[in-house]
Amino acid sequence: MRGVLQPGQFVRLEGRPEWGIGQVQSVADDRVTVNFPHAGKVLIRAGGSALVVVAEPGSPPADTDRADDGAAGF
Repeated sequence: MRGVLQPGQFVRLEGRPEWGIGQVQSVADDRVTVNFPHAGKVLIRAGGSALVVVAEPGSPPADTDRADDGAAGF
């Protein structure tokens, strides 16, 4: 996944659907910091996780759960 992720992208982590759709905050080597609405800011090793890009920067994901979680943006 290295080289694919960039700040601003919206992602989900397979195996943790309860965390919701998160937004990538930073990428450094294989470490990705993602802000999830139901888990907060999480540091993830991209090489060992299944992060799935669901929307590019400037295009919020179509996720009805986001509207109900009370989060004011990412």
